[in-house]
Amino acid sequence: MNHYLDFEKPIAELETKIGELREYSTDSVDFTGDIKKLEKKAQKLKTEIYTKLTRWQRTQLARHANRPHTLDYIEHIFTEFFEVHGDRNYRDDPALICGFAKLDGKPCCVIGHQKGRNTKEKVHRNFGMANPEGYRKALRVMQMADQFGLPIFTFVDTPGAFPGIGAEERGQAEAIARNLREMAMLKVPVIVTVTGEGGSGGALAIAVGNRVMMMQYSVYAVISPEGCAAILWNDGAKGPQAAEALKLTAQDVEKLGTVIDDVIPEPLGGAHQDHKLAAASLKEYLLKHLSELEDLSADELIEQRYQRFRAMAEIEEQQ
Repeated sequence: MNHYLDFEKPIAELETKIGELREYSTDSVDFTGDIKKLEKKAQKLKTEIYTKLTRWQRTQLARHANRPHTLDYIEHIFTEFFEVHGDRNYRDDPALICGFAKLDGKPCCVIGHQKGRNTKEKVHRNFGMANPEGYRKALRVMQMADQFGLPIFTFVDTPGAFPGIGAEERGQAEAIARNLREMAMLKVPVIVTVTGEGGSGGALAIAVGNRVMMMQYSVYAVISPEGCAAILWNDGAKGPQAAEALKLTAQDVEKLGTVIDDVIPEPLGGAHQDHKLAAASLKEYLLKHLSELEDLSADELIEQRYQRFRAMAEIEEQQ
């Protein structure tokens, strides 16, 4: 089922007309010429709309209901995926997918947020917001990968870590902080991709990598636009205004120079338009970065990761 955002309504109207003409086409009545004209018009309209998106509109695309999630990328990129459950302490957290797979025949570790699509899935996955046990499960799997020398691929797509009372009681902040520390010291390549929303510490807890990439229509920020607006103006409805101030799009983050390494192109209109094509584009970048990191020793990987995050901060002293 197609889901259109407000700014996509003109495209939706054209695609509806195209669908109707296809349905009415018969051997005696051929609308092929009209369909081709409308398809050309729709393609031109898409190009015009998607090249002039505001930061808020890009945020909406990053949250699109049909956008591919971790399990979709696993299906199209990896083989022989085996999921690992539980943190051996409290319970399993469905908001984080963790396990082992093969990338072009090479064993690896795969970790990523899973939001869910329909209401039942979203509730089950807690809208991609992980609890402490989710981050502890992820760390357990990463340490297993480290033990067996397997590269780690993480896929970030979360509004943030779950802020519920239970999560705080079970040590949400400690779980995130521990992941940051332990990921920094992993002896294997860690390649991170922000596929949708990269929200705050909930994202960073699986995002300390040697390489960090963002999908073209993903966002990455310390807080959601609505959360930022609620703090600054006591009005979450001012999310669009906050999005402009946060400069959270992939293109904005790339300009910072040290935060990400690549922006991965998506199909026209976003990854939700064609999951297979988006996954093929992502796979190409994953293989490229993996080949560059495979030649580095454990010490070099750790040092490279350390220097990467040190370079994100600049201190200016005024006399």
